Amino acid sequence: MTTPQERKERSEQKILKKGIGINKWLPMIPPSSTVKLRNIDDICRRAIAALLSTQVAFEISNQNYKDVKFFADLMKRFNVSDCLNAKEQNLVNAMFSTQDVTDVIWEYECYWSLVWALGLVDDIEDAGAVCDCETAVHLVSDCGDYEEFKSKCKMRDVEEILDMLDLYYRYHWATVQHKWIDKELPIGDLNEEVVYERRRGLEWLISDEDNWYDISLDT
Repeated sequence: MTTPQERKERSEQKILKKGIGINKWLPMIPPSSTVKLRNIDDICRRAIAALLSTQVAFEISNQNYKDVKFFADLMKRFNVSDCLNAKEQNLVNAMFSTQDVTDVIWEYECYWSLVWALGLVDDIEDAGAVCDCETAVHLVSDCGDYEEFKSKCKMRDVEEILDMLDLYYRYHWATVQHKWIDKELPIGDLNEEVVYERRRGLEWLISDEDNWYDISLDT
């Protein structure tokens, strides 16, 4: 079992090698012994719901409103219609704001963290560019139903998930510090939005909050 201090030090070594600034005083995340990881069904359903919701958001942003029903029907086929968060529900129910659309489009990156945790994506340490959207879509669209999607998943160990969360927590501090406080702080090729949304997905894996927009992402 990795201690929080060991995990912190390992993350900092990786970050420094990437030419990114660190904060030695940034807190440690909890040890795995105190963390309750969500079960595979919850994660699978959240992943599918998020992916299909991003498709709805894209259709709305392109004013293809007639195609929204197609993805809403897919949500029913995959049995995730009751797994939508408030923003996703707003889109499906045509009660959305412009901000809702933008936020849900960015859920691609939250989803990318989840499918990594489910063993469907090899690595997400590189946060310099958005995820492979074509692969992201096919992970769900190539499956006929929920059970087929789940059958392809193999959950990563909680220690591995906490390692990645710790890394993204420290990435996030660097991007926030660079944007708002110290423009001289190096952040390598980190993409601020990618870091933020992937951290949201990783935090959700161990959070008590069902709606990942209710999770605090302080740095």
